[in-house]
Amino acid sequence: MFVRRCAILMLEPRERAVFDIALLVGGESGLRMQVEWVALAPHLDHECELDEAQIRVLGQISPSTWLELDELAARHPREQLDSLLDKNLLIAQGSAGDAADQGVRATHWRPAAAVMHAASRWQGVDSRQLAREFAAHSEQPILNFLGTPPAPVREYLPVAEQQRLPVPPSTPFDDLLMRRVTCRNYDVTRPLDFEAFAAVLHRSFAARAVVETAPGVHILKKGVPSAGGLHPTEAYLLVQRVEGLACGLYHYHPVNHALEPLRLFDADTAAALARNFVAGQDYFAQAHVLVIAASRFERNFWKYRNHAKAYRALTLDVGYLSHTIYLASTELGLAAFITAAINEIDIEQALGLDPRAEGPLAVCGFGLRAQQRHEIEFDPLGAVWAGAAV
Repeated sequence: MFVRRCAILMLEPRERAVFDIALLVGGESGLRMQVEWVALAPHLDHECELDEAQIRVLGQISPSTWLELDELAARHPREQLDSLLDKNLLIAQGSAGDAADQGVRATHWRPAAAVMHAASRWQGVDSRQLAREFAAHSEQPILNFLGTPPAPVREYLPVAEQQRLPVPPSTPFDDLLMRRVTCRNYDVTRPLDFEAFAAVLHRSFAARAVVETAPGVHILKKGVPSAGGLHPTEAYLLVQRVEGLACGLYHYHPVNHALEPLRLFDADTAAALARNFVAGQDYFAQAHVLVIAASRFERNFWKYRNHAKAYRALTLDVGYLSHTIYLASTELGLAAFITAAINEIDIEQALGLDPRAEGPLAVCGFGLRAQQRHEIEFDPLGAVWAGAAV
């Protein structure tokens, strides 16, 4: 059997309190602080605890050269090697762990970005339940619990009245920005007009041009910027209530301005899937359309290989696109949202994505705002809910 170390591996020393009866008997608090080593590897969907002996073994095995296991066993304890093989930190050639590790290698991840991305993915999380549990355990005022927040604005010097910049005259675009309010109240009784649905997608994601800058190298021109013109963010749609469209999962083709059906199902299935996608945030799950903004890491990292800024560029991509959804929706009299509190692993599985090559960074949505407010919305200007501060 040939083996090698996984491509990317980071170790984190964590300290936790352990109850020790001997300390309590000795008159102390009974708590002892213990350091544990945790292995973080992006080809795995979980963390692994390691002891110092295993760390020493891993540090002496190449991540690039395949070695005979029997040869390694002559230099390292076999039980340590077997344990590391079981944890998939030591990779056996041709194994399932090898396939996952090869996926990381082939996508050219920056190690720190790969670990951060893998460690921040959720599965099966209900964020509203977490909020309820937090509220139940924090009865004291928020300032007592969290402390004083930083000031809302950084002040360097007092600004005299005559130094202030004049406010430009209001334009229709200013009015549009004033009406841009994150929606938590969607009308579940009416379907979204198909033409409005198509217009939001076209304005946000459609390619205005495709340019071949070199043989076989194509870049896109869209309504938002993107590093290198690569536009690696794909739009997957969970459609719930759109005129003329069946409930289901779709992929939006930005060049052909077309929908590609992936899976169709009934309204109850769509609602359950939507709730899971947005980690139990029911107010977002009721949107007429959910847009899963999924980054094709392999496309971005094809050019920006192991690049310190490549992952940051992907997050900027999603930010540009999400705000265009907001503006396009608001201009059409619709409402929108974006959330990063999502169950990435569940979304990847529903869409059949390889998380090493492509994965969601956020979920957006849009549709018809309800006529009555049941959930709080932050609307301090009263642009949507007249006379309402929230």
